[in-house]
Amino acid sequence: MYTVYVLYSRAFDTCYVGYTSDLSSRLLSHNELGTSNWTKRYRPWEVIYSEEYSTKRAAMQREKELKSGVGREFIRKNILKDK
Repeated sequence: MYTVYVLYSRAFDTCYVGYTSDLSSRLLSHNELGTSNWTKRYRPWEVIYSEEYSTKRAAMQREKELKSGVGREFIRKNILKDK
C-alpha cells in the first residue's frame, strides 16, 4: 500500500504533498532525520490528510494532482478550512 499525504506547518502556514509506503517513518524523516533544506526550514510538520492506494503509480498520479493548482485549491478549501 502507498499513502499520499499532506503535511502542514502551522508555524509557517505552508503545506507539503508527498507519497510513501511508510507514513510514520516518512513523517519522522520530515521532522527529525531528513536533510532536505526545504522541509527542514518549515518544521514541525503534522499530517493533516492522507489517502491510501494499492499501487505506486496511482499514488504518484494523485500526488501530482494535489500538487497542481486545482489540488492546492482542494487542500485550502476542504482540508485547511478549519486550520
